[in-house]
Amino acid sequence: MKNLSVFDSHKVVDKKKIHSLVNELSNELKYSLINLEINFISSENIHQLNKTHLNHDYTTDIITFDYSDDFVQLDGELFISVDDAKVNAKKFKVTLKEELARLVIHGILHLLGYDDQSTNDKKSMKRMENKLLSSYKFILL
Repeated sequence: MKNLSVFDSHKVVDKKKIHSLVNELSNELKYSLINLEINFISSENIHQLNKTHLNHDYTTDIITFDYSDDFVQLDGELFISVDDAKVNAKKFKVTLKEELARLVIHGILHLLGYDDQSTNDKKSMKRMENKLLSSYKFILL
C-alpha cells in the first residue's frame, strides 16, 4: 500500500502482511492514506514517548498521533509496544500476531475518529475492533 511505512525494531512482524491488513481495512472502512507510519518499538521507547508527548509516566501498548484533517484521508503515526503486546497476548490468551493486529486496528480506528475515553465510547470501539479482528486476523497468521 502506498504511503504506508512499517518500522519494526523487534523484527516480529511481516511488513507485507501489515500492508495487506491496512489495505483490507481501507477497503472496508473507506479511507485512504496521505501518510501512515506504523512503528513497532520497545516498552522503554513508548514509555518515553508517552512521558514526553502526553505527560503520562508509564508504558502503554499503543500511542496514536493523528495529523489528519478529516476521517477519510488519514495522516498519522502509530507506535506499538511489542513488549506490552506480548504481556497482553499472554493475559488474553491470544497469539502475539493477533494482539499486534488488534493494536494496528485500534490505532486506525483512532485515526478514523473512534475514541475510548468514556465507557460507552470504549465499548463501541471494542466492538468494532473485535469485528475487524475477526474478519482480518487471518492476514497476519
